[in-house]
Formats: sequence, C-alpha cells, structure tokens
Amino acid sequence: MTVPNQLTILRMLLTPIFVVLFISERLIFKQVSVLVFAVAALTDWYDGWVARKFGTVSRWGIFLDPLADKILTSAAFVAFAWLGLVEWWMVWVIVIRDISITLLRSFAELRGRTLHTNFSAKVKTFAQMVFIYAILLATVLKDTLPGFQAVSSVVLDRNVVYYSMLVITIITFGTGLQYIIGNFRILYSSLRAFSGRTQSE
Repeated sequence: MTVPNQLTILRMLLTPIFVVLFISERLIFKQVSVLVFAVAALTDWYDGWVARKFGTVSRWGIFLDPLADKILTSAAFVAFAWLGLVEWWMVWVIVIRDISITLLRSFAELRGRTLHTNFSAKVKTFAQMVFIYAILLATVLKDTLPGFQAVSSVVLDRNVVYYSMLVITIITFGTGLQYIIGNFRILYSSLRAFSGRTQSE
C-alpha cells in the first residue's frame, strides 16, 4: 500500500476517534478532539502532495481519498447534531449530498472520466470547513480560555449557528444539483457502461 493510501486510511481511522472525544463530557477529551480533527484534515493535504510529487496516484487512492474527506466532515456535522448544536435534517442533507456526489465522482474517475468541479463547489467546501472549525474551537475554548467566552457565546448563539448551517445546507444542496446537471452526460455514460459490463459478466 502506498504512503498516500496509508494516510487516507489513517484519516478514516482518526474520524471515529475524533467523534468519541468531541461528544465526551470531559473537557480534556474535547480539547484533544480538535487536535485529532486537525491532524486528520492535514493528512488530506499531505497525501495529495506526496501522491503528486512521487507519482504514486493509484486507482484505489482516487476512490478512497475524496471519500475519506467527506467521511471526516460528515462525522463532524453528525457530532454537532448529536450535541444539539445543529439540526439533524440539515446534517442529513449535507451528508447524503456529499457522500453520494463523491461516490459518483470517484466511480466516474475510475472509469477514466474526469468530472468538472466548479468554483461554487470549492466555496461550499471552504464554508463547511470554516463552520466546522469555528464550532469546534468555540465549543472547546469557551471552557479553556476565560477571555474567549464572549466570542464563543456569539459563535455558538443558537440563531447564528442555525442560520449559518442553513446557508451551508442550501449551498451544499445547490452545488450538488449543479454538479449533477453539469456532468450529467459523463455520469450517465459511465453508469451505462458499468451496467452493460455487469450484464455481460
């Protein structure tokens, strides 16, 4: 197994550890969870850099790497919902959209088809990560640094969290539709080719 793929597997293994630590009632565990999430997110950048630099991009990596990313971010949203910070219905919209689109993209790329990612999808990913880090840090630092309590109270204000999450949910769903429409021919041909191959076997 290549180093990039090992890092991808590590990111997937760190995800449940992050969730268990973050939803714990002990402050020290919550503090460690932020570090675990940061390390897991960092492996995403590093495994991509290693794969490109040393030419170790593999079909397995093409499938697993983006999926591991979405599993990590989806786990963060699920943890937030578990603690009552965000609405479950919003989380399910985001999770179903991100996982399904990632699987479709990975499948198409395994079939040798390159799908187009537009700028709005990158904005979506950036907005999700900013939101996740803001909630993580605000949740942990409000009990760690007394001087941060005022900022945390603003970040964790119920209305602020609700409407921020609502905007992210709408953007995520919208970019999902845009992605499917923009790549419909490629996705359709890939699925059709796979269906024909399966029937022939």
